[in-house]
Amino acid sequence: MKYTEAKEELIQAWGNLGYSWGLNKTMAQIHALLMISTKPLSTEEIMQELAISRGNANMNIRALLDWGIVSRVSIPGERKEYFKSEKDTWSLARQVARERRKRELEPILKILREVSEVSNDGTDETKEFRKVVKDLKNFAEKSDNLLETFIKAEESWFWNSIIKLLK
Repeated sequence: MKYTEAKEELIQAWGNLGYSWGLNKTMAQIHALLMISTKPLSTEEIMQELAISRGNANMNIRALLDWGIVSRVSIPGERKEYFKSEKDTWSLARQVARERRKRELEPILKILREVSEVSNDGTDETKEFRKVVKDLKNFAEKSDNLLETFIKAEESWFWNSIIKLLK
């Protein structure tokens, strides 16, 4: 397989993977392009490479900046903005976990903690509600603790711990 074919296939696959995770497909494609690029890219270069509009490129670059997995780069003598992606897979995974935790897990945990305070009026509905909320809250808190451990972990410690668990 030639480089251009492999590059296109990776960008498309990354876009589809991002979409299946609930992310914008173009956002994931831009991220893939920046990850494999040997140099920072301008908005124009991203637009040309992916055949997308300026608005689409700008909106998705801003989202990637918000996620903390892409950063702006200044190039001396250039007026354009350039962008690069985090290339360290471990750092990238931890940042994505941090953002997903903040955007998804923390809000549901907040709600579960609030609704777990429902008073027990003795009805079957309330008993079932309290049981389900307690189970969901317990699962979410354990997931949150696991994510916190992952986010703070050093790569070698994490993989050594996983290997020990699998033995």
